[in-house]
Amino acid sequence: MTSTLKITDLPVAGYERVVRGVDPSCGLHAIIAVHDTTLGPALGGLRMWPYASEDEALFDVKRLSRGMTFKSAVAKTGLGGGKAVMIGDPKKVKSEALYLAMGRLVDSLGGKYITAEDVNTSVQDLEIIRRVTKHVTGLERKDGGSGNPSPYTAYGVFLGIRAALGWVFGNDACKGRTVAIQGTGAVGSALAKRLIDAGAKVYGADRNTERLQQLQKEIGVVPVGENEILTMKCDVFAPCALGAVLNDDTIPKLNTPIVAGAANNLLLEPRHGKVLADRNVLYAPDYVINAGGIVNVSVEFHPGGYDEKVALGKIERIPQALKELWQIAKDERIPPSDAADRLAERILADARGQKKAAACSVPPKGTRRG
Repeated sequence: MTSTLKITDLPVAGYERVVRGVDPSCGLHAIIAVHDTTLGPALGGLRMWPYASEDEALFDVKRLSRGMTFKSAVAKTGLGGGKAVMIGDPKKVKSEALYLAMGRLVDSLGGKYITAEDVNTSVQDLEIIRRVTKHVTGLERKDGGSGNPSPYTAYGVFLGIRAALGWVFGNDACKGRTVAIQGTGAVGSALAKRLIDAGAKVYGADRNTERLQQLQKEIGVVPVGENEILTMKCDVFAPCALGAVLNDDTIPKLNTPIVAGAANNLLLEPRHGKVLADRNVLYAPDYVINAGGIVNVSVEFHPGGYDEKVALGKIERIPQALKELWQIAKDERIPPSDAADRLAERILADARGQKKAAACSVPPKGTRRG
């Protein structure tokens, strides 16, 4: 099939490059947002979602891309931040041709953006993309990749939840604690298993009721409705679906002392971090607690290739990073979300300063020192 891919640059202030890719031959309508490559190539997953409009997709990809910059900065992955979204219902439009066209769009950025697995995009889908571009990561272990990042994201969130329990209750044990998980997909289900194995009682809500019933049978998740999960009394509310669930409508209804989950961009607006803090709810900044997946994938770029022991060692630093942020927030009387943003911005500013200094110290061509 002849490709009819049309690529258009979208001018977006504060982003290095944003492109739209449309290919009518396969139904592709996608956006890639490269937020910042100060620390390295922009790495971020490829999400497929039935957005109501391109504006809605652009809003999401911008938020996600910026979040990836901050996540990679705080996790010290040596990578920048980017994201890609495809507009469409995965049950209706998924095809080999679609992912080949998406791969061509990724390749058009020449390595400035590296794609990976995300909502409704599997490792198998990435294998298709790999046929037309090398700028893809998170492939199967047999192909030299690190595999599905979801279990590693879940492991980091589990460790972060334990840190939050310790901070609030003075004891990080999960035994006897209640956790309400919103979204029991790849990450949410892996998190539920770890929590239940550690002695917690786990409630789950998901649009996919069949999967939820399966988890009830297999590991003992207690199914609840999507509205109930937001308001039920629990020790930890763990949002593991889509973002923007913490807003003016939902925060007043929360009945928990801790919000710690795997979803990106949990705060609808930055000010909602203060709204949580004012209600005495401890917030684990999303891009710090959920960095396990990106940390695992980033190890693929290490000399000698992927090493799971190295990845796990880095993921196990997440609790310490959270405790440091909570301490800064306490000392400076600011929300943890603001403390995380300040830390990320400082890391980026330092890196920009070092790059500028290095550029200034390079003599012009044709000149000699000494």
